[in-house]
Amino acid sequence: MVKTVGLLFLSNIFMTYAWYGHLKTLGSKPLWIAIAASWGVAFFEYCFQVPANRIGFEHFSLAQLKIIQEVITMVVFSVFTIWFMKEPLNKNFFFAGLCMIGAVYFIFKK
Repeated sequence: MVKTVGLLFLSNIFMTYAWYGHLKTLGSKPLWIAIAASWGVAFFEYCFQVPANRIGFEHFSLAQLKIIQEVITMVVFSVFTIWFMKEPLNKNFFFAGLCMIGAVYFIFKK
């Protein structure tokens, strides 16, 4: 289970950069360059995401895997927003986090 979460964290780091990093680093380049660069980064996302889901599916339901991934995405995205993009988080991130806690509760409830 720890391996699944670790691999999903690594996957999400690549995913977040592929989806949003080009906004800061390639904003002045042609769109096709941003697409190609993001696609290249996304390859590494899949190198971690596919094994994470295969390993995780032995321990979690599909819905549980999805919620785990979404929580990790929110954490990685928050750090990325503050550290890389230099944008502050607002109270809506806090409330979204509370909603995610609710999602975790309900998806893991027996």
